[in-house]
Amino acid sequence: MILAEALLDWYDRHARSLPWRVSPDDRRQGIVADPYAVWLSEIMLQQTTVQAVKPYFEKFLSLWPTVAHMAAADEEDILRAWAGLGYYSRARNLHKCARMIAAECDGRFPETASELKSLPGIGDYTSAAIASIAFDEAVPVVDGNVERVITRLQRIATPLPKAKQEVKAFTADILSVARPGDYAQATMDLGATVCTPKRPACGVCPWMEPCQARHHGDQLLYPVKAPKKEKPTRYGHVFVILNDRNEVLLRKRPDKGLLASMMEVPGTEWREGELLPVAYADAPAGTSFRELPVPVRHTFTHFHLVLTVHVAEPVSPGNSVPEGRWIARAAVVDEALPNVFRKVLAAAL
Repeated sequence: MILAEALLDWYDRHARSLPWRVSPDDRRQGIVADPYAVWLSEIMLQQTTVQAVKPYFEKFLSLWPTVAHMAAADEEDILRAWAGLGYYSRARNLHKCARMIAAECDGRFPETASELKSLPGIGDYTSAAIASIAFDEAVPVVDGNVERVITRLQRIATPLPKAKQEVKAFTADILSVARPGDYAQATMDLGATVCTPKRPACGVCPWMEPCQARHHGDQLLYPVKAPKKEKPTRYGHVFVILNDRNEVLLRKRPDKGLLASMMEVPGTEWREGELLPVAYADAPAGTSFRELPVPVRHTFTHFHLVLTVHVAEPVSPGNSVPEGRWIARAAVVDEALPNVFRKVLAAAL
């Protein structure tokens, strides 16, 4: 408990101000966290930075201020609002989860990690974070920041992800049962602002004295990570087609698979190995293309992607074109368009 008390004292003075967070001062005044805001922020923060999430969080709250509003929304509208944040299965699960809570839970979030874990898109970490922060359940909450803090504090040599269980067990032993929500957020803040990956500010850390890695001077060796597998590279062609009304042709991706149901720039399949020769069989008859000299590169979780971009001369809306929709160039920003295709249009237009 000495570790928890020292951390909470530090958190009371240095807690980050975040739009989804109830400050320590407000908590002492009896203000409780909104489970909807906590859930929404935690889903958005998966694989994404705080700075990137803030404007999306505020936009979603303005569009859908409660879980009931989100449950009543169209999935396409949610995907459109999510566009640019990446990992689009999170947005689809967000909608599914909201509908389940509205239909089966009377619009109220379950209050324990075990119950929350049964909802779409909510796994071990997210269920613990919501239960702890929103409902003060005394469960260990372990994200990447916490892993870094604890592996340095205990000098845990087991490589991640195998070390997760050791980190979780130690976190469970030292967490504050009096203020579990604040404790969870304090450990995350400590990793985000003090115990950083490359230049930890050990001199201002509340856990400076007990930190074993600091005593040995090898903080940067932790956490130990297993060697990453090399990602394969896939290649493809995309066709940016404009008409004489300054509209660009987009089409909807299949309902299953990567970037399911999102809008895309028409193109070929993405295949590993060498880039296949381009074929213009599906392009408007008689339309000429110019190939951009520099391909567009994008990295997904499991592979790199290299796209050769072909830009068509403006065509008449009456021409035969691949299946899709003509979207005004100024309105493309409002479409549910993944970042990879935003890159394509930025390069072409």
